[in-house]
Amino acid sequence: MTVAVLGPGGVGGLIGGLLARAGHRVVCLAGAETAAAIARDGLHVRSAQFGEFTARVEAATELREPVDAVFVTVKETALASALDRLPAQAVGAGIVVPLLNGLDHMALLRDRYPAARVVAGTIRVEATRTAPGRIEHGSPFAIVELATVEDEFAAQLRHAGLDVTLRDDETAMLWSKLSFLAPFALLTTRHASGIGTVRTEHRAELLAVLDEITAVTRAVGAPADAEALLASFDRIPGTMKSSMQRDVEAGRPTELDAIGGAVLRAADVHGVAVPTLTALVGELSDSAGR
Repeated sequence: MTVAVLGPGGVGGLIGGLLARAGHRVVCLAGAETAAAIARDGLHVRSAQFGEFTARVEAATELREPVDAVFVTVKETALASALDRLPAQAVGAGIVVPLLNGLDHMALLRDRYPAARVVAGTIRVEATRTAPGRIEHGSPFAIVELATVEDEFAAQLRHAGLDVTLRDDETAMLWSKLSFLAPFALLTTRHASGIGTVRTEHRAELLAVLDEITAVTRAVGAPADAEALLASFDRIPGTMKSSMQRDVEAGRPTELDAIGGAVLRAADVHGVAVPTLTALVGELSDSAGR
């Protein structure tokens, strides 16, 4: 395949590196400085799961030719401006696979590109860009879920090393990710700690948040189970941090609105009371404003 990666940061760099290592042609789309570094040095991945390797890829500031697929892996906060690197005419008949947090990006992408070619996707992974083209993969997993995609495309991703599941319910898939991500991101960021500290020292708050997010998820028509969510939190490594927490630590803009805001908006539409989530989003918003 020929695959473009819009935003070769932690997630995009890992995917691009794995696909290039598996023999696919990968074009990374980024700013001039990052693109130059990646074109010169490739993508260097260090991962306990996949090992340490450098994959040679192409890089550009804008897509100039049709591709089989584009992974959109920028932060939600940078999406609108980043899409200038991805002209609709250049994408052609390729599929557009956003692996962003939240929900609102789907409508934006389907307005800009052929709606039927925009494939909803999610990823669960801890991966960080430490410098242009240098990726640290910290989680012992990289789990991708995709809706309405061809089996052959999924098979190529699996061959590259990704754990890929196909889903037939887009809403259920997106909310399955958000119902885990929102508590994880909001609580680790609020308490400036890994999830291990949250699930021990702040367990009552975690339980309250899980009850609320479960109620919202069910209200939008997606399945949810608070006990299953809690079991997921109890299984993951205690040192895991959220990308939102890492953004705060680095002084970068956060995806608070894309993650927490999306939950609060859905709760408001469906008349679900979410006092703990509302307080968390408010505290984090106040902190960002100071």
